[in-house]
Amino acid sequence: MTETIVAAELDPAHAELISATLPLVGAHIDEITREFYRRMFAAHPELLRNLFNRGNQAQGAQQRALAASIATFATHLIDPALPHPAELLSRIGHKHASLGVTADQYPIVHEHLFAAIVEVLGADTVTAEVAEAWDRVYWIMADTLIELERGLYRAAGVGEGDVYRRARVVSRVDDPSGTVLVTVRTDGQMCGLAPGQYVSVGVTMPDGARQLRQYSVVNSAGSGELTFAVKPVVATGGQPAGEVSSWIAANLRVGDILDVTVPFGDLPVPTGAEPLVLISAGIGATPMIGVLDYLAVEAPEVRGHVLHADRSAQSHPLRGRQRELTDRLPNATLEVWYEDGVGADDPDAHAGLLNLDAVPLAEDAQIYLCGNNGFVQAVRAQLTQRGVPASRVHCELFSPNDWLLG
Repeated sequence: MTETIVAAELDPAHAELISATLPLVGAHIDEITREFYRRMFAAHPELLRNLFNRGNQAQGAQQRALAASIATFATHLIDPALPHPAELLSRIGHKHASLGVTADQYPIVHEHLFAAIVEVLGADTVTAEVAEAWDRVYWIMADTLIELERGLYRAAGVGEGDVYRRARVVSRVDDPSGTVLVTVRTDGQMCGLAPGQYVSVGVTMPDGARQLRQYSVVNSAGSGELTFAVKPVVATGGQPAGEVSSWIAANLRVGDILDVTVPFGDLPVPTGAEPLVLISAGIGATPMIGVLDYLAVEAPEVRGHVLHADRSAQSHPLRGRQRELTDRLPNATLEVWYEDGVGADDPDAHAGLLNLDAVPLAEDAQIYLCGNNGFVQAVRAQLTQRGVPASRVHCELFSPNDWLLG
């Protein structure tokens, strides 16, 4: 999908103004985005209750993601010699499609974002010419995403934004790690499922807000059912407990009805012809298990290396399933690292943090990577040090830090 993303160019006058003002906008981006969301949610409180992740908003994560994504896109527009942010746009487009975002919501963002820019930087700085240049940046990015999202809806065989389906819970399995495996039956209303994709799940919270979260699908297509993995997020220092994951863990039962979307996600489908390296940490194992499930059926002879890092064997999500699926691939191996040390549960594991120094990486290997922000950054740095081209590294992120793919 990324190769189909084409964005228009800025004309030289606009590019000059963006180049001159990008440092100023960047220096005030946190203030601008705080003001933007304050304005937008004051005018449209339903967006915070029914679309945006309230936990991410409380921490500022969503604000930073939006700001950094637009800045990354603007940077490319003023210097087309830089790598095209196609991967970033594809990831945002798939996330938007999974939430049912439609073209009519982009003008709402535009209105309040530009009001915030003027409020923070001042009308003397944001002249008509500067506003026009940034307006052009916004609409190039927005129009690119709108067309991408329309294509995703067409490919899924649904109307624009019509992604939610009523699904009955047919199984709930509580993994020893605390992860909850939920299987839903959709009565044939779901179309294709690709390995490593995710669904959005809508839950009405006790205060009446309908909150949405995205969870990786861990089974392969063909059963008429979707199984997704939910890891409850506990409250820590600056992070509130996960609303939807906590509700599912505490309340969801077989027979319940959920709102579940058709699957989205842009990890490339492995062909089985090239060797694969699947690298994950924590709950990042779940999209990799979806890939392994697919390979066990469609390409069992693939040459594969599965690498996983976790706190301990006890916290390792779906540890038994990961081992079982790897064992079904005769040319694949599994290697794990446990930060808290190795115990009797997995004596073959490495103690400490995942380290690629001694891991053989075939020259033609496709590498799939999923974990938290720090893990993804650390592994990408190790891969770069090993001379692995960025084009062979495919990331899935569970947080809204799209800039990591920029």
